[in-house]
Amino acid sequence: MANRQKNATPDSQLPNLPKIAQLLANTVKEAHSLGDRRAEANALLSLGNLYEQTKQWSEATNLTQQGLILAQATITPDIAYRLQWQLGRLLWQQKEFPGAIAAYDAAVDTIKSLRSDLATINQDIQFNFRDSVEPLYRQSVELLLQSQAGQPNAKILDQARKRIEALQLAEIDNFFQEACLEGKNVILDQVADQENPNTAIFSTAAIFYPIILPKQLQVIVKLPNQPLQLYSTNITQEEVEKAVSKLRKVLVNPTATNAVKMQSQTVYNWLLKPIESKLSAKKVDTLVFVLDGVLRNIPMASLYDGQKFLIEKYAIALSVSLQLQNPHPLVKQPLKALIAGLSQPPADFPNFAPLPAIKSEVKSISNAGVATTNLLDQQFTSKALEKEVNSFPFNVVHLATHGQFSSRAEETFILAADGPINVKQFDSLLRSRDETQAQAVELLVLSACQTAAGDKRAALGLAGTAIRAGARSTLASLWQIDDESTALFVGDFYQQLKKGNISKAQALRHAQLKILQHPNYRAPSFWSAYVLIGNWL
Repeated sequence: MANRQKNATPDSQLPNLPKIAQLLANTVKEAHSLGDRRAEANALLSLGNLYEQTKQWSEATNLTQQGLILAQATITPDIAYRLQWQLGRLLWQQKEFPGAIAAYDAAVDTIKSLRSDLATINQDIQFNFRDSVEPLYRQSVELLLQSQAGQPNAKILDQARKRIEALQLAEIDNFFQEACLEGKNVILDQVADQENPNTAIFSTAAIFYPIILPKQLQVIVKLPNQPLQLYSTNITQEEVEKAVSKLRKVLVNPTATNAVKMQSQTVYNWLLKPIESKLSAKKVDTLVFVLDGVLRNIPMASLYDGQKFLIEKYAIALSVSLQLQNPHPLVKQPLKALIAGLSQPPADFPNFAPLPAIKSEVKSISNAGVATTNLLDQQFTSKALEKEVNSFPFNVVHLATHGQFSSRAEETFILAADGPINVKQFDSLLRSRDETQAQAVELLVLSACQTAAGDKRAALGLAGTAIRAGARSTLASLWQIDDESTALFVGDFYQQLKKGNISKAQALRHAQLKILQHPNYRAPSFWSAYVLIGNWL
């Protein structure tokens, strides 16, 4: 009893809700009399939130609507989106689904209008993304899916995945503190529904959109020429994150193949098991994932169905959004690669080990019949790379050097002989090329990079790098691999591409299988780290 009293909050320290309500009501009046509409809208937001906490839905709704009228009249979007969000929650509680969905939609639209201001918005207004924005999107998706009342609706499913896409684009913008990706591309569904016009490459793709909600993992799937489908697993976000974190830990351990199989089968059962028979019936050979949250930290190639790894059955690619830039295969174009490699990291980066096999990696690309221009070791500086990229018509840029992906843009970089090239500098390196020219950068390869240790959202840096580079496809590693197996992998990947009758995703699969079948490199830690982002054709 004494213990309980010791740890309990004294009554004197408990919030006095009526007193707080009175203070807020007075603040509303004062702000109104002073003509400070921003302060008045803010106080109405807080007062409405207080009534929301005490489940006085009608009063809370009324106050929130008053605040919203003020915020919209005074053009204060940073307050307006919070009021719209609050209104959505209140109407949801009252089972008014159409009104709640409209309020959430309005909040998301307001956030979109703020996207271009992320870099310049006042520091006192700037919001913490994870706390202030991400829950809005996730709740919105949860509301949309709940509103179906057990009857899947293709329109609502489409809206739900677009909402998750909007979240991912907002995450990227927040990563760079500026708006980065504007839609002017082809919708993934159109690529999945059409047979590849180039008969030399036939690819049948299914597209997966896993969505992590607080108490469920929902998966929306697009099969060729089929309406969107939905299935779900009742599992909390915390459990998903724990399982994925466990899998990631064993994946990088070359002696833990059995543990990988056990852990990855759990994730396979969530994402693919409910639809595996339909994939087979539709003769799907390529899986494209638009991954959510922590799922980006693990390679889908490593998922295990109880008998085979996913890569043994399908070619696999990732997409950052629901759109694809210039969805054409890399066919009958002579491959011209600019290769920059650094076998010895700069002295002030002692945490990065030498990469002695880089010379064999470069040689393996040349041996595959690719025309190469090389910047090796001391020749590989940021200025030399920029000069070469913009002087010659390369369609492949291959960077064989250490790099790190982080959830912070300033900690996402690749190493050159003169130091790190930050992700924000990729603009000047690659984006200055005209993407419409015949020799646009079709493929960026980052062969010795890794995600930052202990950073749950580090794969955000990989997505950011892929976008910032402006290449139509990016091939990168989620963790650093033995560099001798990397040289074998890279050689086979380019040999396949050079044939000209295979998609990039299929070339990646072939190279991964070659490593998987090698007696020294069968463990998933060697072959599964590579991921292809963007155009998989």
